[in-house]
Amino acid sequence: MSAPKPKGKDFPWWLVVLVATGLWLFWQVASDDVYARVLATLSKGIGITVLVTVVAFLGAAVIGLGLAVALLSKSLIARQAARLYIEIVRGVPIIVLLLYVAFALTPMLVAGWNRVAEPMGLGALSTRDFPLLARAVLALVLAYSAFIAEVFRAGLQAVDQGQIEAAEALGLNRWLRFRHIVFPQAFRTILPPLGNDFVAMVKDSSLVSVLGVADITQLGKVTAAGNFRYFETYNVVALIYLTMTVTLSLALRRLEQRLRARGAPQP
Repeated sequence: MSAPKPKGKDFPWWLVVLVATGLWLFWQVASDDVYARVLATLSKGIGITVLVTVVAFLGAAVIGLGLAVALLSKSLIARQAARLYIEIVRGVPIIVLLLYVAFALTPMLVAGWNRVAEPMGLGALSTRDFPLLARAVLALVLAYSAFIAEVFRAGLQAVDQGQIEAAEALGLNRWLRFRHIVFPQAFRTILPPLGNDFVAMVKDSSLVSVLGVADITQLGKVTAAGNFRYFETYNVVALIYLTMTVTLSLALRRLEQRLRARGAPQP
């Protein structure tokens, strides 16, 4: 005998608990001088965290889409090259990739540029010309592009082949088929996992603190090391990240519901 299915939607008690906890923490921040000073310091890193997240995610999405197209290409070389890149990048921990890009790949690229540029009379570069923030963003772009590529690939393959053939029969070239037929339908399939990756990017942006980038996490470490109030400091760090990620999750869920309702068949 199968278990009875729940009727309707569950009341979001988890959200009630989360909001109550968040309000209590915000009250602590407003009423306690230590919390208030910590928040004032950490708020300076919110802009860096948002910048790293948005720029890295957009770059990863562009490269990921290109990799997904390459995976579905008719060219064997393109498919194998894209698969090689994805498997290598996904097999390396993000923090290792971050350190590799910052301290191995960037100096190697600078040295290669100088070998080519100096005989041509072009300006030589120094590793210091590339700030650690740019290196951190590049590492996150490379890391997340491999995961986002698989999201795009699955979404593109979910589009009904019959609609693509119908568009081809109407005389649409590959670009027009992709723009008007394939991608709009794939986007509804792609949105939930893509949104999850964006939320994950917010959290993984904290890894740039290992390079000394002054994001929320790095400022939290410096603040805690200075005031020795680790409990209060990391409470505020967690509160800021939770506020950002939960707000994004709820907004993405709302957007997903609206797209689903818009695409539902009318009675």
